[in-house]
Amino acid sequence: MDELTVRDIMTAGVITVGPKTTIRDLAEILAQHKISGVPVVDGNGKVVGMVTEADVILQDAEFHFPYYIQFLESVIYLQSVTKFEERFRKAFGTKVEDVMSKEVVEISPEASVYDAATFMANHNVNRLPVVEGDQLVGIVTRGDIVRAIADSKA
Repeated sequence: MDELTVRDIMTAGVITVGPKTTIRDLAEILAQHKISGVPVVDGNGKVVGMVTEADVILQDAEFHFPYYIQFLESVIYLQSVTKFEERFRKAFGTKVEDVMSKEVVEISPEASVYDAATFMANHNVNRLPVVEGDQLVGIVTRGDIVRAIADSKA
């Protein structure tokens, strides 16, 4: 039996949003389609980010300023200021471009299911946009991989 590729298990009709989509519209899209995340594409169909329900939830989560200590005339932060800045941006963003992850791990449709599973595990992501050239052609999720594993054992 030939090895399964991402093309064999991906979903081709991908629901996407644009960077200017509002957070409220994003929440409605995720709820309506019962999905947990979508690729963000520009006007040319190029993937520019990923946005998930976790990004939406941050809008209603309690916000904490980082802990710090003052020593002499200096302020020493006990938590990452960079993480605080990202959390602040996501908590108060109004558009998808304000909350999306800009570092997107993409995969080719010709990659193996094994490669997709490895990418997901190594990058701690739940979904991978499937890109051919610069164009989004599908999406593969952890659920797709689990189903492929289950089907191969049958």
